[in-house]
Amino acid sequence: MAVRIINADMRDALASIPDESVDCIQTDPPYGETALRWDQRVPGWPALVRRVLKPTGSMWVFGSFRMFMETASEFVGWRNSHEIVWEKHNGTGLFNDRFRRVHEMAAHFYRDDAPWGGVYKQPQFTNDARARVVRKKGRPAHWIGATGETIYRSEEGGPRLMRSVIYARSEHGSAEHPTQKPLTIVEPLLLYACPPGGTVLDPFAGSGTTGLLANRHGMNAILIEGDETFTPVIRARLDGDAPLLASIEGAA
Repeated sequence: MAVRIINADMRDALASIPDESVDCIQTDPPYGETALRWDQRVPGWPALVRRVLKPTGSMWVFGSFRMFMETASEFVGWRNSHEIVWEKHNGTGLFNDRFRRVHEMAAHFYRDDAPWGGVYKQPQFTNDARARVVRKKGRPAHWIGATGETIYRSEEGGPRLMRSVIYARSEHGSAEHPTQKPLTIVEPLLLYACPPGGTVLDPFAGSGTTGLLANRHGMNAILIEGDETFTPVIRARLDGDAPLLASIEGAA
């Protein structure tokens, strides 16, 4: 498996990626909610990445509700299937006349010319189900061959479908990028959307969390990051996580 790092503006870097060649896209684009240099939106990026996604592929995009509302017109050509909410242990307190925001969202999209049934997806489960007994009423006693009530039992701690609100501590204080997402929130999204041995594209790679997880799970990754100061950060994280397994390619 290989991780390819491209240090360039994503609008330029995408030209080197063939049509319909990646299995999924997972990214955390600038939200455009502050005046900070790294938080400036890149107009039109959803249309640009659509070209390189396979019809069977899909895309996870981190963002705020405000960001998705204000950029909705840029997602022409995409359909939204669902979203998850990342609940953080802390949050932003920029405004004291609103609720303290302790969450972000990740929305899941697929191409509007592809049927949902043909899109790759691998539902995720957690082993924290509570034990319960479910009774299914049988056929009436006067029916021939009636068997009475059927009882289904589940076990404490068994698997259940992963829920759409996921708690994960943020990486404030230890992050190497201003918007670095914790592995525990990115990992289930990647496993849901990218098949084993597939290729994931992250056009706003930051410190390379997507590539780190792809490498762990035997996937290929293409990481595009416009700020050259984060290229060595990505390399160091990959080398430090699995120095004997990682195959890292670099491009200017």
